[in-house]
Amino acid sequence: MELLHVDDADDARLDDYRSLTDTALRAAREPEGGLYIAESAKVIARAVEAGHHPRSVMVQRRWVEGMRDLLDTVDVPAYVVPDAVAEAVTGFAVHRGALASMHRPSLPAVADVLADASLVLVLEDIGDHTNVGAAFRAAAGLGADAVLVSPRCADPLYRRSVRVSMGTVFQVPWTRMPDWASAVADLHGAGFDVAALALSEDAVTLDAYVARRPERVALVLGSEGDGLSRAAIESADTVVTIPMSGGVDSLNVASAAAVALWALKS
Repeated sequence: MELLHVDDADDARLDDYRSLTDTALRAAREPEGGLYIAESAKVIARAVEAGHHPRSVMVQRRWVEGMRDLLDTVDVPAYVVPDAVAEAVTGFAVHRGALASMHRPSLPAVADVLADASLVLVLEDIGDHTNVGAAFRAAAGLGADAVLVSPRCADPLYRRSVRVSMGTVFQVPWTRMPDWASAVADLHGAGFDVAALALSEDAVTLDAYVARRPERVALVLGSEGDGLSRAAIESADTVVTIPMSGGVDSLNVASAAAVALWALKS
């Protein structure tokens, strides 16, 4: 691969990497241009192994030799930049050696994602990218077959989500629901019991639900502050709660996902 040395932070070839700060991109979902940013050699390699295609790579000068094997696997421009240029372009201190501008793959239909699944994690309106990434990591490590995300849920392919997930967003089948009603219809049509994880007077405990675990389960978790919407709770077949102690009423959403998935894995 030809390495292209770029020393000017205003060089237009670096525009894919410009202004990547959380403040600028926190509300972005599937941004225009069909691109996402993969950060670090490990994450880039996992994305490529999953069939995703890079458009370019920006690598810090001091990391080039250690990344030659990866760079040789992708036939795209590799822009080599000093640390100061990387930070000036992105808006943050880049510590992981490389960023890749990746073409965003087309998302499958909800029904296609559900076809071979028996345990699905559904994320409703979770706005924190770190929690989304952690939930995907739990899904991958604890036996979920797929993940559905709501229209207002943070982008699983945002660089922080990808990094926190340790690249598992590339191995767990997932898609974004067009709307809640149609997704619930698809879940029920495929024979899923929709289990809303929430605090409710009529909720059953997680251990009681596991004792009568349906064959196909869709576990639904809501946003960090407000929890699940009323529509999500009312459309669920079962409301499930994790019994707590010590005066604590609930767990972080990603922690709750991990506990429930561990309990539900067959």
